[in-house]
Formats: sequence, structure tokens, C-alpha cells
Amino acid sequence: MGLVADPASPTVVARRMTDLAPPVGADPDGWSIEFVSEPFTLGSEDVDTALERLRTHAEDHGWDLVIGVTELPLRDDDGRYLLAAIDPRRQSAVLSLPALGGFRVQARARHAVRGLVGGMAEPDSPEEQRLPLPGLSARGRVLLGMVIANRPWMLAAGLKSALVAALATGAVATIEPTVWSLAVSLSGWRLAAATIASIAIVIAWIVIDGRLWDRPDDNSREARERSRLYNTSTLLTLIVGVVICYLALYVVNLAWALFVLDPAVMGDALGRQGSVGDLFVLTWFVASAATIGGALGTGLESDDAIRAATYSKREEDRRARLAEERQV
Repeated sequence: MGLVADPASPTVVARRMTDLAPPVGADPDGWSIEFVSEPFTLGSEDVDTALERLRTHAEDHGWDLVIGVTELPLRDDDGRYLLAAIDPRRQSAVLSLPALGGFRVQARARHAVRGLVGGMAEPDSPEEQRLPLPGLSARGRVLLGMVIANRPWMLAAGLKSALVAALATGAVATIEPTVWSLAVSLSGWRLAAATIASIAIVIAWIVIDGRLWDRPDDNSREARERSRLYNTSTLLTLIVGVVICYLALYVVNLAWALFVLDPAVMGDALGRQGSVGDLFVLTWFVASAATIGGALGTGLESDDAIRAATYSKREEDRRARLAEERQV
């Protein structure tokens, strides 16, 4: 059997399944699994193209069965999201990882691949079978799987320069009396608005600077839906990633403020009795201001890390690689 996986998360998942047991009734001595990491998908809805390309891999390598593992969402002709598609006639199948949801992906993928192998091994299997996701929550499940596959917690690798600049900005602002006065003068809703605005500005900057906004290839309904799905997953990934960075910045700035500032000294500058609560409010304001100043004052540290947060950029990479292979 051949196991073909898209780069990134599908490769990590599929590489751990090369020890799968043979299907019931198969000869264990004649059972082996070969693994290949290669972008075999061209678009998120072109299931037939993916199955045909997988079968070509099988013929080139001499495999009896071939299963592809992709990070792209698969859709049927009627628009339903698919978990998998099987073509027993050509002994090929493709599995969509986002359809498994965002949790226990490794265990669910192993179980799904076992089912696909068993389905293709059945002598009375239909010519082709599509496995749609049930219920109205199918799109939400796929979207959750896409966001987690994007690994938003890794976004900080692409924002190291911005985080360093924000930390430096915050360290200086924390000991500035004018900033103390401004911070304690703001109401809770203004501080919350400043937090939301700072996060939104950074996300907009990343999208614009990294050209992450996906546009449909044509005016078809399928292309528009694919772009909406890509853009939604990108925005959700960036929101989670930037919020994590913001919280980390807040914690570091708070530790710095508690270390260098005495609430009594701060109270004397403000003309009233200071408290530890003032340090929390100050850190809240400084984190928002430093997020904007640090992020907009630097460039992206790693395009690769930013690309990892968006399906549209990874799809461009896949298409470019496939185009190069055709030229060769």
C-alpha cells in the first residue's frame, strides 16, 4: 500500500501510520506500506483530480492500494463537505484531515485509514463512494480542523521582531509618569476598546503585509466559497495567534512593572494613594500601546511562519510545485 501525504501536518500524521496492520484476510507476509510526502492536491474541491493523481502514484511505484492524506477541505458535487472519497475500481482513496475536527486527529486519522483500506479490500465495493460529513455543523467542524492545522500558537515565530520591539516599547513606557496618568484616567471600556483595536490593527497589518487575503480564481460559486473558507480560517488563526502574543506581552510587562515600580511612588506622581491594582491597569494600557507600536514598527520575521497560518498561501506553494514538476 502507498500512503501519500501533503506537506506540513498531513505528513506528520501519515508518517505515524506506516505500521498499520493488513486488512482482514490479507496475507501478512505480502503486506507493506510505503510513505511519500508530496502535494498531490490541486484545489480544495477537485476530488476526482486528487484520486486520479493518487492512482498515477500507485502505478509509478507498483502499489496495489493508495491512500492520500490532505489538509485541504474536500467537497462533493452538491457542496457537502467530505470526510473521504473512495474509488475501489482504481484502488485509491483520499482523506481530508480538517473533516476530522481539531481534536484527537492522529487517532481519528488512523481509524479512518483502516476503514478506507478495508473498504477498498471488499470485493463487492461500489465503483465510487463519497463519505459526507453529517449535520449542519459540518462547515464548523471543517473550519475548526483548518484552524488547528494552521497551528496558530506558532505564529509568534513570524512575529519575533515585532514582539521584541513591543517588549522594548513596553519597558520604556512602564516607567514613564505621563503614561501612568493616561492609563489610570481611562475607563474599563476604553481600555477594552484599546485592546480590541490593537489586536485588530496587528491582524490587518499581517494580512496586508503578507498578502494573505485569498481571491477567487473565477466567479464560480465553488471558487467564492473556497475563498471565504480560506479567509475565515486565516482570520481565526491570526486572531488566536495574536491574542496569545498579546497575553504573553501582558504577562512579561506585568512582571517588569511589579519588579521596578513601587505603587507608593506611582501614587505620589498621580497625586493620590497608589495600589497594586494600578500596576495591572498600567500594564493593560501599555500592552495595547506596545502591541501597535512594536508590530507596525517592524517587518515580518519569517514569511514561512506567516504562510503556515494561511491555507491560501500553502495552496499557492502546492500549485507552484506541481507546475514545476510538469515542466520537468
